[in-house]
Amino acid sequence: MLASDLQEHQQHGCTPDENCTATPEGKNVIAPNGNQYINMTPGLVQVAFEGLISPDEKQTMLPGQPKPLETKLYMRRFAVLIVFSLYSLVNAFQWIQYSIITNIFMDYYNVESKSIDCLSAVYMIVYVPLIFPATWLLDKKGLKITALLGAGLNCTGAWVKCASVRPDLFGVTIFAQTICSVAQVFILGLPSRIASVWFGPKEVSTACATAVLGNELGIAIGFLLPPVLIPYTKNDIDLIGSNISIMFYGTAAVSTLLLVLTVIVFKEKPPLPPSQAQAVLPESSPEDDSYKQSIINLFKNFPFLLLLVSYGILTGSFYSVSTLLNQMIIEHYKDEEVNAGRIGLTLVVAGIVGSIICGLWLDYTKTYKQTTLIVYILSFIGMIIFTFTLNLGNLNIVFFTAGILGFFMTGYLPVGFEFGVEITYPVPEGTSSGLLNASAQVFGIIFIFIQGKLTTDYNPCAGNIFLCACIFVGVILTALIKSELKRHNVNMGITNKAVQAVPVESPSEPPTNGILLKSALKVSLETSI
Repeated sequence: MLASDLQEHQQHGCTPDENCTATPEGKNVIAPNGNQYINMTPGLVQVAFEGLISPDEKQTMLPGQPKPLETKLYMRRFAVLIVFSLYSLVNAFQWIQYSIITNIFMDYYNVESKSIDCLSAVYMIVYVPLIFPATWLLDKKGLKITALLGAGLNCTGAWVKCASVRPDLFGVTIFAQTICSVAQVFILGLPSRIASVWFGPKEVSTACATAVLGNELGIAIGFLLPPVLIPYTKNDIDLIGSNISIMFYGTAAVSTLLLVLTVIVFKEKPPLPPSQAQAVLPESSPEDDSYKQSIINLFKNFPFLLLLVSYGILTGSFYSVSTLLNQMIIEHYKDEEVNAGRIGLTLVVAGIVGSIICGLWLDYTKTYKQTTLIVYILSFIGMIIFTFTLNLGNLNIVFFTAGILGFFMTGYLPVGFEFGVEITYPVPEGTSSGLLNASAQVFGIIFIFIQGKLTTDYNPCAGNIFLCACIFVGVILTALIKSELKRHNVNMGITNKAVQAVPVESPSEPPTNGILLKSALKVSLETSI
């Protein structure tokens, strides 16, 4: 717009004698159309008091930039997203495949229920101490190395499980599950990073939701397949072992294929950035001090700290419900292992729909704070309904209430990710999402053992009421978060530097042929960086 304005000005030959009011050099010049000019040595600088202009998705002129920053979207982004979602799916499947048939694995390995619960909790226990080196690796070495580690460890853990199919090899199963849990550290933090690095501003939230969807779909399949593949045959341990082998070898084969695809498909980043928010980030890898500083900045960011706790509460509640679902269902509905898996499937499939809808909604509206709070409140309501209808003796009601709970509780996951990235930009996405996941793992560990204890000593209702109380606290914390959509503002060309008027007597920018100066308009959007 600036170039066209100056060109038009020159073409029409506006001079002080013809169309403008002559003034000394450096003073204002008033044109007949009302625009105000500054008579500077290199040329005229137009001060256009007009609305903020959204930059074109292909290029934009940022303050202080001599050339437009070009952006472009590549088809490869869809391949990267699909491959990541699939190996994230397999990793999530391996997490829940034990818990949904707890009673069967208890009989096969001759262990107590809490030992099987530990196979789920190990994913959370391992995540917490490893999240900082994992996010450092993501920031320092980049997306491809991190993705290869996640897919490679996932594949390794799957093959080790194949060697654990014997009643006296429960320790090998624990070791294999630990390897898979280490793989998860290099997986859970990638959705927001992949979305930001590969996808444009109008699709970034949907891409993040899709990447999270892969993990959720893995949990759904983990609820569905194990009860079908390994039916309960209490008096035939050999048959149980044979069925377990089929499940483990099938998982290992799929994991190997996905590792090969990860090597082929994944690239560090596209040749040109997909958005202005990515274009203005420094090209060089962050130094150690920079990474430490980003962590410090996050812990000084009070809105992020509130999100850190509230995200951990709701996601940790989801982990706890998923882990203990088999025990809750079996308590009220005897010999219903298959339906317990189907209820879990309903929980997650509804959540997948919720994730997609929330991602599309965020891309369309950018109302991160409002959406986060509404989804959180509805998750709280869903948990209350699920708690007090579980013991009514009607499985159809349980299916329905599990669907309501899953739609909002699981649908919250990408919303929390994207909200975290928005309020912490330009901190790397892997760092903020990594801390959010770490919080979820910590709360997940705590909730699994507390809810499990309450379920065993009292009843499932007692454990669920405990989760309801915790989620209510999360609602209050979410309401207190101050929304600052920093990344969105950069994509829209709204920064402090862009919206401040430069004094006409002492411009801060070096002389150029023409600089568009925006007036200091009041911006109704959230504050920018």
